[in-house]
Amino acid sequence: MQKFMDWLQNTIMPPMAKVGNNKYLVSIRNGLVLTLPAIISGSVFMILANIPIPAWTRFIKPYVNMMGVATNASFGIISLLAVIGISFQLAKALDVDAISAAGLGTMAFIVLSFNDKYTLDTANFSSSGLFTAIITAFVSVLIFHFFESRNIVIKLPAGVPAAVSNSFVALLPGFVILLLFWTVRMPLGIDINKVVQAIFHPLLFAMNTLPGILVYTLLVSLLWVCGIHGDMTLQGISDPIFLQFLTANATALAHHQPLPFNTAMGFSSLFVNVGGTGATITLVILMLFSKSKTYKELGRVAFPSALFEINEPVIFGFPLVMNPITMIPFIGVPLILATGTFILMSIGWVSAPSAMVPWTMPPIIGPLMATNWDWRAAVWSAVELVIATACYYPFFKTAEKQMIAAENKPADEAKAEA
Repeated sequence: MQKFMDWLQNTIMPPMAKVGNNKYLVSIRNGLVLTLPAIISGSVFMILANIPIPAWTRFIKPYVNMMGVATNASFGIISLLAVIGISFQLAKALDVDAISAAGLGTMAFIVLSFNDKYTLDTANFSSSGLFTAIITAFVSVLIFHFFESRNIVIKLPAGVPAAVSNSFVALLPGFVILLLFWTVRMPLGIDINKVVQAIFHPLLFAMNTLPGILVYTLLVSLLWVCGIHGDMTLQGISDPIFLQFLTANATALAHHQPLPFNTAMGFSSLFVNVGGTGATITLVILMLFSKSKTYKELGRVAFPSALFEINEPVIFGFPLVMNPITMIPFIGVPLILATGTFILMSIGWVSAPSAMVPWTMPPIIGPLMATNWDWRAAVWSAVELVIATACYYPFFKTAEKQMIAAENKPADEAKAEA
């Protein structure tokens, strides 16, 4: 076991830590935060329009189309918001004017969204244009950085207000960005969005398969075991994919069509890592009834946050990091829950996520809301808690026995001295 832990620490973790700190992946992760208020707000309208209570359904029926406007307006601009946020965050990382960079990135993205009839195709503003938004943001900001770092800009006298001065600094790179993206889309006639979708299609397909989601789940858990925030490290790669899945499911639900993706945003946070990564709320519950004073006190401290999916107190307080006793259930439980959830969604026994709810939503309630009030999702979430508790129990008892022995050691030594 120690050799395995050393291998993880020395071989796997250093490159993964570099991936997690990569400025481009961090800019994607932080930039996509800009989309969350719109997605969550739109999801609220979707949830309210589909509450499965007959009286409510009759009351809301005349207003369903009106509420659909709010849903379409929020989910329908995810890529537009993403290019703004990612351009802004990457510009900050490269130390160039973030507001100007966000404006230029947005301009480039809109140029690419014109169709062959020279009219703006707003369909690209939805999740289908998410990868195009990422690439557009990167290219635009890098061009801006190239010009500014080499001082190929128009500079005004020192007394000119910063807002005016920065707009002139962005003038030359802005023209080059516009010329580049216009040339690609119009004279050359290349539809970047279709090209990008074709390139990323294998990745999209893989992440909606059971092997793909299991590999992702395993990586998240392994990173946490070594003290690296697994979810944050992989967000820059996974969030654009899961977000696109969620938007596609929401659109399908609005048109009364089958949901195409099981692993949409919320699959991992609500169904796999129930009560925090590793389903650790069950470990906290076991600690509440522990014979160990240390674990009982830690359980009391950690339970309120664990109820809302925040499990750092137990991960670093138990600790679970580099702990060979709890490593097996911490890694194994999410894999079991991911497999069970994927199978149930595939055969139609549980609905896939179609609405964005905050990842801090408690178990049972979060899955219920995310799946358009599917009561079976709530039941499965409760069953998951039982499964996770059963898996953690023998390993917790081993750790508890060691902790009790450590707690009694000072008393035993005092008796020996007496």
